Amino acid sequence: MTGQWKFIAMALAVLLLVAAGAALGAWRAAGHYRPQLDAANDAKGQCVAARDNLEELTREQGAKLGELVNLAGQRQAKAAQAVADAQQQAGQHYAAAQRLQQEHADGDPAAVAEALIDKELGL
Repeated sequence: MTGQWKFIAMALAVLLLVAAGAALGAWRAAGHYRPQLDAANDAKGQCVAARDNLEELTREQGAKLGELVNLAGQRQAKAAQAVADAQQQAGQHYAAAQRLQQEHADGDPAAVAEALIDKELGL
């Protein structure tokens, strides 16, 4: 049995050395990579903060763009109404000018023109 106990003792010693080596390796790796991991985590935090800021700015920009589109639609509607009003007034003025041109009167052209314009204006 002594040979068997020697084998078991050696196996336990090897396992203990392997475990100690693994623990020492893990401790050294943690010491080596910890600063890099901390720097990467800091950079990640900055990136997340920048992304959140950009998302907020994008939302604000989208809202402002929506407002601008609405205002442009309102201006377009007002412009269309102004064009329609101007066309109506132009039609009225054109009709009045046609009436003035079709009326014939004898005499001094200046006096005739003055009489026609006064008649048109209701004076």
